[in-house]
Amino acid sequence: MKRPLSSAGPLELLRRNAGDYGNHAIDEYLAGRITRRELLRYAGVLGLTLTASGLMAPRFARAQQPTNQTIRVAHLMPAGAVDPLTVTDAGGLCLLNQTGEFLADDDAGGRLAPALALSWQPNEKADVWTFKLRPNVRFHDGQPFGAKDVAATFDRLADPASGSAALSVLKGVLSKGGTKVVDDHTVAFHLDAPNGNFPYYVSSDNYNAVMLPANYAGSYEKSFIGTGPFKLENFQPRQGATFVRNPDYWGNKALPARVQFSFYADEAAQILALQGRQADAMGTFTVQGGIGILNNPDFKVVGVRSSAHRQIHMRNDAPAFKDKRVRQALALALDRDVMVRGLFKGRAVVGNDSPFAPVFPSSPTSVPQRKADIAKARQLLAQAGVANGFDLTLTTEKYMEIPDLAVVVQNAAKAIGVRIALKVESQGQYYGAGTYGKSDWLDSPLGITDYGHRGVPNAFLNAPLTSGGTWNAAHFSNAQYDKLVAQFVATLDVATQKQIAAQIATLLLDETPVIIPYFYDQLIAQRTALQGVRFTALAQLYFDRATLAA
Repeated sequence: MKRPLSSAGPLELLRRNAGDYGNHAIDEYLAGRITRRELLRYAGVLGLTLTASGLMAPRFARAQQPTNQTIRVAHLMPAGAVDPLTVTDAGGLCLLNQTGEFLADDDAGGRLAPALALSWQPNEKADVWTFKLRPNVRFHDGQPFGAKDVAATFDRLADPASGSAALSVLKGVLSKGGTKVVDDHTVAFHLDAPNGNFPYYVSSDNYNAVMLPANYAGSYEKSFIGTGPFKLENFQPRQGATFVRNPDYWGNKALPARVQFSFYADEAAQILALQGRQADAMGTFTVQGGIGILNNPDFKVVGVRSSAHRQIHMRNDAPAFKDKRVRQALALALDRDVMVRGLFKGRAVVGNDSPFAPVFPSSPTSVPQRKADIAKARQLLAQAGVANGFDLTLTTEKYMEIPDLAVVVQNAAKAIGVRIALKVESQGQYYGAGTYGKSDWLDSPLGITDYGHRGVPNAFLNAPLTSGGTWNAAHFSNAQYDKLVAQFVATLDVATQKQIAAQIATLLLDETPVIIPYFYDQLIAQRTALQGVRFTALAQLYFDRATLAA
C-alpha cells in the first residue's frame, strides 16, 4: 500500500466539495484502509474534480500541433450492423468511440474522468444522480448538445421494446423515463434502486451509451453522428471505415488528419497486415495468436489490466451438478497458475471463482485463494456418490483462447475421473439457436462463455448469477446471494463494499455455480513508430493523440 501524501494540502482542497461520502473516503485513505488508487477511483465515481487537487493529471494536459498523418488500423470485422443501440462485439464497439463520446470516460486505470459531463453527484440514498453537462458542445451536423439529448439517448437504451443491447446492464437500474431534464445542461437520473457505482453505467464502460441527438432516427452507419474529435468520411460494410479530424471539436483537435480502418476476418489476417506494413496498429491482440509479434523488435505489445474473464458454468439444476461437491471438485481439478502461464504467458491473473477481479477497488483480499487439489476433488466426488466419475459434454465458442481452455478443462477433469467430450461452436451457434434450446450458452449443462471488461463488478454479479439474471447460464438461485448483491450495489462507501464483497465471494466459493479461472489483460499491438494511442480494457481505441515518428 502506498503511503498517504506527505502534504494534506491537496486533500484539503478536495474536501471542500467532497460531501459526507467523499470525506469518509479521504479519512479511510489517511487511515491506510484504502489505497491511493482506490481513493482516485472512488472520487471518480462521486464526480469529484481531482485535477484541481493535484491527484490526477487533467485529460487535456498539453496541446500539440495537428499533423497530416494517416493512422492505419487492422481491425476485426464487425459481426453485424454498427449501431450504438445493438452493438456487442469488439469489432463494432471500437468504431463507435471514433466519433461518439460518453458522459464520462473510464480510463486504462479504471478511474472515471469527465467527458461530456463535467461533474456528477448522488443524493443521500444514491437513487438519484445529477450530472452537469459540458457547454458549447456540438454534434457533427451542427446541433448543440444538451440535456434533452442525454435523456433521449438513455430512454432509447432503457426501452425494452428497442432491442437495446444495454438492457443487460440497465435492467433493474434505470428505466425508460427515468432520465429527467433539469435544465439545458443538467440531467438527473432517477434510478430503479440505489446504486453506488451508477456513473460507470453512463460512461465509456457502457459502450452502447455514446451520446446521440434527441432527433436521431437510426441508420447510424450513414453518418456515425457524434460529438467526438473525428467525424465520418467513409464507411463500407465488410471493407473498412475512414474518419477525419473534426475541425469544430470542443476540445484539443485531433493530431492525425485521418484514421483508416481496414476490416479483417480474423486475428491472423490482422497480424499479417501489421507485419506487411499495411497497418500501424491492431486491437484485440491475443498472446496465443501473436507470438511472432511479441518477439519482433519492430512492434510493441501494450497491455492494461482488466476484469475480462471466462466463466465455466455448471447448470446447478442439471443431474451432474446438482450436488455442489461435484462443482467444487471440478474447480479443484484446475491449476490456475498453469493456465496463466500457458495460455497468456503471464499476461493474466488467477481468478477465485467470483467476479471480483483485482482491478476493482471493492474486491476482497481476505478470501483464501482456491488452488488445485486432485485428492480433495476425488474425495468430494466420492462423497457425492460419483466416485467413478461420469460423462458429459462441454459446449463452448471458437473465440480467442477458449478452445484451448476447453482442452485444459477436459484434461484436468480426466484426472479426477470425469470424462468430458468437447463441442466447440461458432459464436453464432453458441449464442444463437443451438443444440440445447434458444442458445447453448444459457442451456448447456457445462459451458465456457467469454465476459468482456467492466469497470465495476455490478453487471457480473447481477446478470450471470442472480436468480432472475438474464445471463444466468448456471441456473443459480440463492436468496442470500441475491440479498448480498442488492446490498453491494446500493452501497456508496468503498470500505463497506469490500466487506459485502468478501461475503459474496465466500458464498460463491462454497456454492461454485461457475468457475472463473483467470482475468486476462487487454492487449494491442502496434508499430514502434506509433505513439500516443490510448485504449481501454473494453477494446476501445483512441487515436486523437496518436503520431507516427519519422
